[in-house]
Amino acid sequence: MKILLIEDSKKFSDLVKKGLENEGYTVDCVYDGQDGKNRIKLCESEYDLIILDIMLPKIDGITVCKSIRKGKIDTPVLMLTAKDATEDKIIGLDSGADDYLVKPFEFNELLARIRALLRRPKIVLPAELKISDLTLNPATIKVYRDRKEIILTLKEFRLLEYFMRNAGITLTREDILNNLWDYEFDSFSNVVDVHVKNLRKKVDSNYKEKLFQTVWGVGYKIKN
Repeated sequence: MKILLIEDSKKFSDLVKKGLENEGYTVDCVYDGQDGKNRIKLCESEYDLIILDIMLPKIDGITVCKSIRKGKIDTPVLMLTAKDATEDKIIGLDSGADDYLVKPFEFNELLARIRALLRRPKIVLPAELKISDLTLNPATIKVYRDRKEIILTLKEFRLLEYFMRNAGITLTREDILNNLWDYEFDSFSNVVDVHVKNLRKKVDSNYKEKLFQTVWGVGYKIKN
């Protein structure tokens, strides 16, 4: 899951980004309302959730939220603010935000709010993903092949989930980078190839049927 964090405090953003990445999320950060609004409009399909502070330079969070809703962008928005008056919460929610969290907050509460919002997908997703004898459970973060558990790192798990949700579709290295790494990551790095190689080894090496395929000059895909 990829999150856009729009927050003017770089120190606060760095802390939240680090904490969320430790939980398996990919996080992009921008630091003012104008940049946030522009990034949402350009790349809204990349993000599963927007965390939006109200008090922002250039354009405030309320205006940003109203603008993206007016533009028919329905990505879930979790609004952050130091204000806790009821009227401020109402204004935030009326602007189109899906939830509201007052600073300071416990990180576990932020995680709970994020999980709740991400459980409201536009399309109902299956509880488990299955391809041949490979099964992935997003809730338990468990993967089995031929009923034997495969131990993956969190990034490998998210990568496999991304492949399985796009079974039969060739995913380019750019597709994978955009969905699993933040936008500041070096696009010339071989990190995608290394992770796919390690994942294929764990998923395919002990089985006659190979699920992963390399599409030369384009990228990779998993059978559907």
